[in-house]
Amino acid sequence: MSENESYEIPNMPTSSHRKPSPFLGIGNILRLPNDSTVKTIVVALLLCLVCSVLVSTAAVMLKPFQLKNKSLDKKRNILQVAGLYRAGRNIEQLFQQVEPKVVNLATGEYANEILPGEFDQRQAAKDPLRNVHIPSDRDIAHIKQRAKYATVYLVKEQEEIKYFILPVHGYGLWSTLYGFVVLHNDANTVYGLQFYEHAETPGLGGEVDNPAWRTKWSGKMIYDTKGTPRIEVVRGTVDSGKAESVYQVDGLAGATLTSRGVTHLLRYWLSQDGFGPYLQNVRNQATGTS
Repeated sequence: MSENESYEIPNMPTSSHRKPSPFLGIGNILRLPNDSTVKTIVVALLLCLVCSVLVSTAAVMLKPFQLKNKSLDKKRNILQVAGLYRAGRNIEQLFQQVEPKVVNLATGEYANEILPGEFDQRQAAKDPLRNVHIPSDRDIAHIKQRAKYATVYLVKEQEEIKYFILPVHGYGLWSTLYGFVVLHNDANTVYGLQFYEHAETPGLGGEVDNPAWRTKWSGKMIYDTKGTPRIEVVRGTVDSGKAESVYQVDGLAGATLTSRGVTHLLRYWLSQDGFGPYLQNVRNQATGTS
């Protein structure tokens, strides 16, 4: 190229001529037209991110309160079934009348090495190292497995045990029913039964929550003279003229399967597969036998 020849440098686009790129920053993305697919997707993703952060933060912050409320609700149910609940009174103070103890279900002995406040029976039932598989021919409660240990609650009066409160659960028609059965200090006579969690049909199986039905359990017997659990919910009304009526409770109208489920879950948990060994130890200690 000679010295007289000139070379024209092509015009380079200035920043004012460049099209905004969605990859250059959020500002450029927001300047895109509202009907832009890229803008719609990015804004939606940002909203999802912000919402997920807020929800996660709220869940973490509220978890201690949720756990505390869950614990208080459980204690309230225990107090109610034992006749110790008083509306308006502090639940923690009322619960001082109750002594929780962890029991080895296989031996029926107290597992004093396990702190009741740190033991979660439901979680233990899901842990292969801490649960027991129930053979199908013995699983009348239809729960498949149970924890090796369980928490019982003792109500004492002047250092003497007045009630034993035992957690029980089993399948009804639509759901697993979770509740507590309370026995007098003879470990055989029922004081009360109350379920605190289930999804049975309102007005039918849901009548397990009916106070009128719950009162029918008071005074019923669990075991016959051979130590076999005989307690049951019958179809229809109990015939008080029959000897077996001491083991029977009126059925729930239109809820045959739920009624049967209550029978089975009680018979399972009060048998040798459940609290049977523990309750036998209690009766032995009361009579001074081994």
